[in-house]
Amino acid sequence: EGFFAMTECSWLQSYPEGMPSELPPLTYGSLVDLLDEAFEAHADKTAYSFLGQRFSFADTERHSRALGAYLQSLGLNAGDRVAIMMPNVPQYPMAVAAILRAGLVVVNVNPLYTASELAHQLQDSGAKAIFILENFAATLQKCLAQTAVEHVVLCAMGDCLGLKGLLVNGVVRHIKNMVPAFYLPKAVRFKQALRLGAQHVLQRNPTQLDDMAVLQYTGGTTGVSKGAVLLHRQLLANVLQTQLWNRPALATMPPHEPMTMVCALPLYHIYAFTVGMMYTLSLGGKLILIPNPRDIAAVIKTLKKQVFHIFPAVNTLFAAIARHPEAAQVDWRHLRVSVGGGMAVTAPVAAQWQALTGSPICEGYGLSEASPSVCCNPVTSPSFSASIGLPLPGTQMRVVDDQGLPLPNGKAGELEVCGPQVMAGYWRRPDETAKVITSDGWLKTGDIGLMDERGFFKIVDRKKDMILVSGFNVYPNEVEAVVAQLPGVLECACVGRPDPETGEAVHLFVVPADATLNEAQIRAWCREQLTGYKQPKVIEFRSDLPKTAVGKVLRRALRDHVTTQ
Repeated sequence: EGFFAMTECSWLQSYPEGMPSELPPLTYGSLVDLLDEAFEAHADKTAYSFLGQRFSFADTERHSRALGAYLQSLGLNAGDRVAIMMPNVPQYPMAVAAILRAGLVVVNVNPLYTASELAHQLQDSGAKAIFILENFAATLQKCLAQTAVEHVVLCAMGDCLGLKGLLVNGVVRHIKNMVPAFYLPKAVRFKQALRLGAQHVLQRNPTQLDDMAVLQYTGGTTGVSKGAVLLHRQLLANVLQTQLWNRPALATMPPHEPMTMVCALPLYHIYAFTVGMMYTLSLGGKLILIPNPRDIAAVIKTLKKQVFHIFPAVNTLFAAIARHPEAAQVDWRHLRVSVGGGMAVTAPVAAQWQALTGSPICEGYGLSEASPSVCCNPVTSPSFSASIGLPLPGTQMRVVDDQGLPLPNGKAGELEVCGPQVMAGYWRRPDETAKVITSDGWLKTGDIGLMDERGFFKIVDRKKDMILVSGFNVYPNEVEAVVAQLPGVLECACVGRPDPETGEAVHLFVVPADATLNEAQIRAWCREQLTGYKQPKVIEFRSDLPKTAVGKVLRRALRDHVTTQ
């Protein structure tokens, strides 16, 4: 402790002028207060834009009030969990506001999950209801019986599009064709839920700061997905930290101009949830919802029609946009902050992005267990720094050795974080919580980093064997467990390999039990069991795997083999 006090907070010297070192007291009693205040103060302003349609704060308030009353009418009680399995569509923020206003807990679910992945998350969270886009309903049908889910609200891409001319009908028809057949006889349609809810009065729940707001699932080191318990106070703290940190970049904006953020990252990812949706709501800003960030042509088409100020993205997305031939036709002049998170931003991509937009990528760092933002580069930095920046106001970071003792500047060790945004723990997993939160309240990140003399932090490696694909965690244990179940596989192991598109990709090594096993069989099996980003990009057959004396597979040796190829 004594040593830490000496180097403590040396990042404050590098803080932007006027940036407070501590977080001022929270002004809201819960996220519900934040929502209510935003809905009232900005009623006429646009909250969301989606495929050319606009939804005002008043629309969001009205719909979320009806949906919240509907959830209460089902007999759901304060603290019950409600899952949301949708891409970035307007029903997502409406459902979030409804769940929170009804005194319930949001469980964010990746819509690309397979039935087994979805079953685990629904079982573990004990969710009693789910909002799901009909495109993914077939997945839910496969596992519904294994869960505690009693109520299904089915959303459709066309729900919110109104019938404004043939174009929209064309869009709806096209989207309808993309919905696999499903059978969920008890499901209620989104519009039906709105109508039913409008007949009830939303009972204001006495939600407190220390109540759970969100269960955010993250793989942790074991590969079994665990729910990070995020309380109202922790998410509010992170919203306030984001407000303070971004303020210097927005200070010169005309007062009448609403801050507009591009939301291309999925809202089920905690980064977009907090730094995208909640932060933008708190400012009365507009969120441009991008339903499919992989469709770069559509992203650019949307951006051409909009004025926007903040663009959070991952390296993969910055790269894809910067390479697109039509990117230069977008009006980038209003862009104040380009925030990189979720995965490391590479220097070549940062250079391409700045050349295209004139806006340097301001890299930050966070994790689901911290709501998520922990540190960020100053938003007024003129160029890309290749560091993860400075701890946010009220946040402390330290670098420790294997014994947990603080290390001096410039020495690499595990990064630990302490701050008001750090989770309460893992849902019903005190054993796992004890592994990552120290007795004095520091969160062990599992990332290896160092701090320089100016207080800027850098990440040099990951302690975990985790593979980071486009900002999503892939745990080798999970992939290996799936592949090992395939008949004909004697042994397998996977590691991350550098990938120009996604940062890293999964490289799978397989020792076959017999000569008939082929790559196509393994790929088909993985497609069935694993969501896209977890599937191996490269499959390599071997006669054996490197092991320790105890027989543990040496992933490090495999990683070295992959990186020297």
